[in-house]
Amino acid sequence: MTSAATPMKTLPQAFVDRATAEPERLIARHKYRGIWREFRYGDVLERVRNLAVGLQSMSFARGETVAIIGENEPENFWMELAVLSLGGKVVSLYPDLTVGEIEYLLNDSQAVYFVGQDQEQIDKGLAVLGSVPTLRRLIYWDDTGMWSYRQPSLMKLEHMEDEGRKRNAAEPGLFDSLVALGQPDDIAILSYTSGTTGRPKGVIITHRYLIDNAHRLVNGTDLTPGMDYLTYIAPAWVTEQLFGVTIGVTLPLVVNFPESPEQVLANLRELAVEAMVFAPRQWESLASTIQAKMLDAGPIRRRIYEWGVKIGRKVNVARLDGKPVPLAAHLAFPIAETLVLKPLRDKLGLTRVKVALSGGSTMAPDVFRLFHAIGVPLRNIYGSTEIGIMTIHKGERYDLETVGHWLEAHPATAALEWKVSPDGELLVRGGSFFQGYFGKPDKTTERIDGGWYRTGDAVSVTTSGELVFLERIEDLAKLSSGQSYPPQFIETRLRFSPFIKDIMTLGDASRDYIGALINIDMGVVSRWAEERRLAYSTFADLSQMTAVADLIREEIVRINKFLPDHAQVRRFANFPKELDPDEGELTRTRKLRREFLVQRYAELIDGLYAGKDRVALSIPVTYQDGRRGTMAANVLIHSVDAAPLVATAVQARRKMAGMS
Repeated sequence: MTSAATPMKTLPQAFVDRATAEPERLIARHKYRGIWREFRYGDVLERVRNLAVGLQSMSFARGETVAIIGENEPENFWMELAVLSLGGKVVSLYPDLTVGEIEYLLNDSQAVYFVGQDQEQIDKGLAVLGSVPTLRRLIYWDDTGMWSYRQPSLMKLEHMEDEGRKRNAAEPGLFDSLVALGQPDDIAILSYTSGTTGRPKGVIITHRYLIDNAHRLVNGTDLTPGMDYLTYIAPAWVTEQLFGVTIGVTLPLVVNFPESPEQVLANLRELAVEAMVFAPRQWESLASTIQAKMLDAGPIRRRIYEWGVKIGRKVNVARLDGKPVPLAAHLAFPIAETLVLKPLRDKLGLTRVKVALSGGSTMAPDVFRLFHAIGVPLRNIYGSTEIGIMTIHKGERYDLETVGHWLEAHPATAALEWKVSPDGELLVRGGSFFQGYFGKPDKTTERIDGGWYRTGDAVSVTTSGELVFLERIEDLAKLSSGQSYPPQFIETRLRFSPFIKDIMTLGDASRDYIGALINIDMGVVSRWAEERRLAYSTFADLSQMTAVADLIREEIVRINKFLPDHAQVRRFANFPKELDPDEGELTRTRKLRREFLVQRYAELIDGLYAGKDRVALSIPVTYQDGRRGTMAANVLIHSVDAAPLVATAVQARRKMAGMS
């Protein structure tokens, strides 16, 4: 990493320096058609050089924007480095974006080139070509299925690379001179917000931001040069820009690209990587996998599993909490490690992991405790696209109810400062800071108060200096009584249940109690039902079964025990279909689109609060082939008895949030 005495470099400059100094060093692996291919710095530099000069030969100018869409494959990352080498801006797009979403992002970012992985993505680009005035050409790297495409706007990445190779031969110093023009405060990335509360906004991210945040993370974790890292989350997520792209080059890491999204877990088991970052939903999914395996096991194996995890909790979690380890647990631990814990880590591909991080949103402490129990050192990171990563769980002891300790900014930037406003909002300034929202100065002004960035997060600080994330200020909800409750607290803990995939709490100033809409986990609940010989044919059938409702009610009661009477869930219904981003029900990062869901399921919500026991719905749906139709469903509504409050550590959090 860069020291205070060394001028900060751009990401391409750091990449070129590394590749020049260590051309034989391993930079990446990619599983392609069943075979792991390895890439060295020298070879990748040559490809990036040719791609950059090829793009520059197509009249690409400094400051222009290139949009890249595709799965995590080497070409995706190489193209980004090529664009940044020319002083361009990159917009990474989630691969499952719809045509309409792509059209908006290309227009908003003023993209001049659209680089897509394959036929699927190029079809989206062709669909918007006529409605994006700035767009000049579409480029693809996988030509499968594209033999019949003859549009003059199309170009294969390989052909652009060939053009660059020819020009580099004629002008050997051109690429280096272009890279040398870069400055740390040049715009590198436009990272778009998820759009949960409106249209996505392009956060302006500089090279300084990327290098600064890489510094924070390296110094706040056990990352070391040469570690195997799994890239999985799309680079549209700024955290992946920091890990897979920036730290991958500056530390560096060996970045491992899976064969496909469907093969991630299988590839993870093959690689046994040392570093990985997942969003909470992925960690929760892995936790559900562990619990589902327990449910699938026979009685004897299930008891052994439960015993092993219990011993893991008494040893690993106790150490984390600074509690003494009982002698019996200490003596039993080697047996539990051999019979249960190590086989579980093996099954998940987590035998070598030293840096395991969760970021993007909150996650129930129970999930963290489960992974620590089996020997996975899972830690929280907290931040925002605008500021970067701000906190992380540090050291050997930390509170899983928090998001960790504050990180230190790069010495070549201003110190990262924070304070809590009188109304409990986290305010931040310093560090590399974002340069505003692209093309939206008014939105930028709304978030800056006297030089401080208003995060919109309600927080508190523990006596040990760890930050406690309570809720988005806008998401703290009040009932008609004026009493507050924390929707996210309820939702994150219920999502820990292996039977619940998503949950949306209900309750506002017009309601006198809390309701919930539940999206069951089809895979786990279906196995549970089959074990009990419960017959069903569709998701809708399964979700509306009385036995399934009883199962979900038990999970709600478990969480209600940690909440005061007014903050407990009193009525619920199970969604009759799985929530789908293609339906607009979830964002591309799989966050709930609450306003949309409230509108779509208004009849169900009204029925829930009107005391009805069922509501007939007609729901618009989009099929995989693009056809639209409607789904008719009778949705049952269920009540939950009040649960007695138990004394726990989370009472402190409730007091901070004004719930008690």
